[in-house]
Amino acid sequence: MSWRTVVISKRCKLDLKMGFMIVRSEEISRIFLDEIAILILENPAVSMTTVLLNALVERKVRVVFCDERHLPLAELVPYSAHYSSPSRLQEQISWDVDRKGMVWTAIIAEKLARQAEFMEDLGLLRETELIRSYLDSLEIFDPTHREAHAAKVYFNALFGKDFSRSDDNVLNSALNYGYAVILAAVSREIAAGGYSAQLGLCHRGAFNAFNLSSDLMEPFRVLVDREVVALSPAAFGTEEKHSLAAILEREVLIDDSRQTALNAIRIYVRSVFDALHAGNASLVKSWHPV
Repeated sequence: MSWRTVVISKRCKLDLKMGFMIVRSEEISRIFLDEIAILILENPAVSMTTVLLNALVERKVRVVFCDERHLPLAELVPYSAHYSSPSRLQEQISWDVDRKGMVWTAIIAEKLARQAEFMEDLGLLRETELIRSYLDSLEIFDPTHREAHAAKVYFNALFGKDFSRSDDNVLNSALNYGYAVILAAVSREIAAGGYSAQLGLCHRGAFNAFNLSSDLMEPFRVLVDREVVALSPAAFGTEEKHSLAAILEREVLIDDSRQTALNAIRIYVRSVFDALHAGNASLVKSWHPV
């Protein structure tokens, strides 16, 4: 089972040999392809062979390309990642609004619960109670914007009242990088299940190829938030990026067992599809920090 997040930071050439990704730079190293879950190419000067790209797609490895600022820019998206993709796509199109609304709202409830849990861990009791009050008043598709109100309380508590997610600063660079790692992991599981990441439950961005991924990743954003708060970065460099990329190897609790975050995302995404198939939002599984 693939489990590694591999980050390529230096100028190099990548190719394939006997089931290994060969990394050719000042030195030559190799990585067993079947171990790789996500490959992040941080340096735009990295070159790779088509035969390696094909092998990565066949193994359902999520490949993330970064720009000249070393921030995630795009992903390699296969045309088909599952033998039953056409039938799964028809199933996905047939999900009615009520079913999508129930499941999406359950997902957002999980996100708010994890945010409140983090606030409590930090000893921020007022913010904990506020977010839990928003959770208690959450309605289908959140017409009263409880999620947005909770986000304001949450981020102000973490990073100060002057903080905004739209600012160009170190904190947002770190958050965005970590969220891209989570997005890639969720997208990988959606594709592995034969579904389309483009057709969301609530997200409907015309130019967003990952609307469904953006919906499903919401409860796992808190993993990134916890890491960024722990790092408290004064700058956003290689060390911080590697710490964020390693999030998927951290252990969490899900389904009454300790799992890596990557395995937890796999279990969770499958539970979301089970919930959509059955029309039962209670099937969406929760994760908790260890």
